[in-house]
Amino acid sequence: MTKKPSYYNHNGFLMPIGFPIEGFTSALKYQAQPSDIFLVTYPKCGTTWTQYILWLMQHQGEPLSPSEKLEDYIPHLEEVGKDKIDKLPKPRVIKTHLPYDLTPYHPQAKYIYVARNPFDCVVSFYHHTRGFIKHYDFAEGTFDDFFECFIKGEIDFGDYFDHLVAWYHHKEDENVLFITYESMKNDLKAIIIKIANFLESDYLKCLNNEEIFNKIIINSSLENMKKDQQRWSSKRPENMPQFVRKGEIGDWKNHLSSEQKQRLMEKFMMRIAGTELKNIWLDQANFR
Repeated sequence: MTKKPSYYNHNGFLMPIGFPIEGFTSALKYQAQPSDIFLVTYPKCGTTWTQYILWLMQHQGEPLSPSEKLEDYIPHLEEVGKDKIDKLPKPRVIKTHLPYDLTPYHPQAKYIYVARNPFDCVVSFYHHTRGFIKHYDFAEGTFDDFFECFIKGEIDFGDYFDHLVAWYHHKEDENVLFITYESMKNDLKAIIIKIANFLESDYLKCLNNEEIFNKIIINSSLENMKKDQQRWSSKRPENMPQFVRKGEIGDWKNHLSSEQKQRLMEKFMMRIAGTELKNIWLDQANFR
């Protein structure tokens, strides 16, 4: 029998059952502020990693203490809702997985979009979904089960391709910075510089202090982030992968069958037609 993750259905938009219903509905009413910085991703595309980079840039490269939670500083809009965000001091950094047409917009606000190739995304999203039992009730679900949901777009936060292509069309907007997970893996230092130049203000000061800059690079490495998983999420069952799992490019080769690879490639090529998205990952992700 095919098993599917459990979701709330908000008029066709799926969300984890572990998220408060009012979180999503109130998130859509949030009025973006000129000083807001939105970190936008499809799930499992480098969200927490980029969150932590932003936090380190705000705190002179010093790591979170064991008692601190990243979500308290950079909350998830559609999980906590509008009221929690409104209480944050300005300027705010806000995480969201919302598609372009639902993300609160202000022409002076800044939007950092992190994209990841769909092959590695579906694998990482599967392990994420299986491990958060209270959110999805999918502990016994197989990768084959999850793959069918993913490729059909019947998954939380909507269709991967809808999300990616809509934001890609705005990559040249002055207030949008479009980066990839793969580029972060290949040259983290260059991406940190790109983020600082995009955000300007105090973020640029990080580049002028070599000691702080090096702290940011060291403390935001995936190797360091794997050491204390409690900072990123609640405790996961012992038989489940950690929240920050492998972070590898090409791990999909250990999961997708030949038929699944072909189907996903066909859908990818069909949905990105007319864009340059294929060239972004042709060499970096090696998914040919």
